[in-house]
Amino acid sequence: MFKIGLTGGIASGKSTVLTYFKDKGIPYIDADIVAREVVEPGTEGLEAIVDAFGSNVLHDDGTLNREALGAIVFHNEEKRRQLNDCLKEHIRNRIMELTAHYESNRAAVLIYDIPLLIEGEWYTMMDEVWLVYVNELTQIERLMSRNGFSKEDAMARIKSQMRLDDKRSYADLIIDNNGTPQALTAKLDTIWSDRLEPLLQKPQ
Repeated sequence: MFKIGLTGGIASGKSTVLTYFKDKGIPYIDADIVAREVVEPGTEGLEAIVDAFGSNVLHDDGTLNREALGAIVFHNEEKRRQLNDCLKEHIRNRIMELTAHYESNRAAVLIYDIPLLIEGEWYTMMDEVWLVYVNELTQIERLMSRNGFSKEDAMARIKSQMRLDDKRSYADLIIDNNGTPQALTAKLDTIWSDRLEPLLQKPQ
């Protein structure tokens, strides 16, 4: 099974790229979905968060209050690291479980959409790393127009992540998304025919 690690940054267009390949029927693991699964009521992940941050991060029905937790961790690097430590093992275990599931079903290709692909060293288990890249100015402009952020808010969110320029050296394939949506689709069509179709046609 050929493992592709897909990475990018806020407003880089990574979700658009993933959707393109999802629509082609390529199986994927979305770490954001996994992160939500491991904090469902009754999970060890949620228990770890309550132990670390207190029960005021819960709604009355026992589900995680993401807004309350976000307010605690967003501008505080130490708290953000603490949250990451609470969930890291649970997320990793679930991703490995899903990987085994796709391997047993003889999937030819599996895409991993993991925000901390580089920082969490997930890239080391990938056959290729694909980076959806935009320059910082494009990120700022898209965040301001798409989310209504001020320039300061946009910069704060960008600065809370690893710089896309620093991710370039890890990438086997850089998908430049500074242009139009049509230009991106044309690039993805080429990647599909040149890189993925040959993998799918190989006998498993």
